[in-house]
Amino acid sequence: MNETPIPTQLGQKDRDRIKRYSELLDFYHGAHWTGRAIRGEKRLTFNYAKVLIDKITSYLMSGTTFAIDPIDDTDEARDRAQRAGQGLYQVYTDNNLEQLDFDTEIDCAILGDACFKVIWDQETKSVRVTAPDIQGIYAWWLGDDVSRVWRVASKYALTAEETIMLHGVTPKAKTATLVEVWTDTTLELYLDNSPLAKKPNPYGFIPFIIYPNLREPKKFWGMSDIPPIMESQRELNRAMSQLSRILELSGNPIAVLENIEESEDIAVKPGAVWNIPEDAKAYLLDLLQGGGVRMHIEYIDLLYRTMHDVAESPRTAFGGVERDLSGVALEIELHPLLQKVKRKRVIRTAVYNRRSEMIIKLLAKYTDPGLKTQDFRLRVVWGPILPQDMARQVNNEVSLVQTGIHSRRRAMDELSIQDPEFEFNRWLEERQTILKMNKELGARFTRGGARERALQSQVEDSTRRAEGVEE
Repeated sequence: MNETPIPTQLGQKDRDRIKRYSELLDFYHGAHWTGRAIRGEKRLTFNYAKVLIDKITSYLMSGTTFAIDPIDDTDEARDRAQRAGQGLYQVYTDNNLEQLDFDTEIDCAILGDACFKVIWDQETKSVRVTAPDIQGIYAWWLGDDVSRVWRVASKYALTAEETIMLHGVTPKAKTATLVEVWTDTTLELYLDNSPLAKKPNPYGFIPFIIYPNLREPKKFWGMSDIPPIMESQRELNRAMSQLSRILELSGNPIAVLENIEESEDIAVKPGAVWNIPEDAKAYLLDLLQGGGVRMHIEYIDLLYRTMHDVAESPRTAFGGVERDLSGVALEIELHPLLQKVKRKRVIRTAVYNRRSEMIIKLLAKYTDPGLKTQDFRLRVVWGPILPQDMARQVNNEVSLVQTGIHSRRRAMDELSIQDPEFEFNRWLEERQTILKMNKELGARFTRGGARERALQSQVEDSTRRAEGVEE
């Protein structure tokens, strides 16, 4: 049986998902009100959804780096791990991955899904890491195992100039739609639904990493951070608009006339004089009497707290600590946020390790054949979520290193040192220099006098400190 062409399948595939992406993006950008506004209706928009998304992403991505540990304790294994680390850092710098990761995480929190693409750029002879728009990404997996993706399609638009530049083909219109279809063994290209090329996959793996913001059990596509706060966000806008209207009318009071059939020239202004019948009554309507405004404010506060609760982002996360809290008390206050960030980091750890593995495979294929991903362990080193007392943290790591619980590399990871291997090598060089200097100075002194013994003791103390041995 002839299979329906992939571009034709994409026209009907995941239509609900793509529609949901569009709605979520609109909500993030402030399109909160539904339906057409009634004439004279006041609609205020306070975009807490955007603020909450940006804030949780900032906590998630604080101080992120990676580490490579050799599996074998040999010079050759350490050398390969060091070369792999240098290659990764170069790719990280060339592609500005710190900015790319942050932007992608905001997109992921909004839409619920995100994607990385890792390829080899033949023109620059380097690894290229991008984040394609997830709205143009489609995936096929095996049966009920959503972790086994066997085909990925990427659909995007090109201008006529870009089409000629990249593929040497002149499209019929000013723009063209290109579809890439990847499997482990093949790469197919379609231009405006017509086959353009079919060739073997040059990498041996699908160069896409599709991942969810938060995983819904038994589902491939993820969950956005926006749906839980939609209702409270809309109700907050409505309540604030209503309160604003009441205050506006209170500043421009309404005149109430009783027992009057007709009225002319009744104006509410300083010095105004009204002529009314003897049995009539006139007064200004006070919309603020009876504590009505306080009720509105209390309701808005309730909506405000509800939004923070369902978003798992306490007010304290925005710097609004209204009382003195100890470190433990602050952590308890922010515990919902910490739990949400940790759930996301569990997913991101696998994603970033997979991306690093792809990068190393491409480096091994095109620049350094000696690199093998099975020769070392990849780790993501996450920065602390909450502010840390650096002096206290350093003292803790010193104790852990001296007691043999942590290695120096692990200690540097915990302190968010960008390149632990480089810093460790610098420490070794300094240690060798100090030992050599102390031996040269020690040879100049004899043990005959007090002054010489004191100097010799200083040399020995300095040597022990350089070796990292506690007195």
